[in-house]
Amino acid sequence: MAMRGIRGATTVEHNTREDIWQAAREMIQVVLQRNALHTENIGAAIFSMTDDLTAAFPTAGVRQLHGFDAVPLFDARQCAIEGALPRCLRVLLLVETNRGQKEIHHVYLHGAARLRPDITQE
Repeated sequence: MAMRGIRGATTVEHNTREDIWQAAREMIQVVLQRNALHTENIGAAIFSMTDDLTAAFPTAGVRQLHGFDAVPLFDARQCAIEGALPRCLRVLLLVETNRGQKEIHHVYLHGAARLRPDITQE
């Protein structure tokens, strides 16, 4: 097995705890599904949010998912760049997998789909 990075991003409709948690959980579940992963294959998950999301830590929502009690999770703030996509939540998963780099499926959901138009979305 090799260590690979898997990227994900989504947008959050409202700056509320439940919306942030729901967006984070959906994004993680889609990444796991599309890459046939189990939590025991995740070395770490690094989340970041834009400055306009302040109501909750995304990791607190993800921690509620089955198997994530043992996964190291980390929250960070994205750089505040003029013109950046608002209410954006991102993740970098470091995973052990037999898949090659070109077989990894990165996930860009909802408004974040425009960040990577080169990747087939939803």
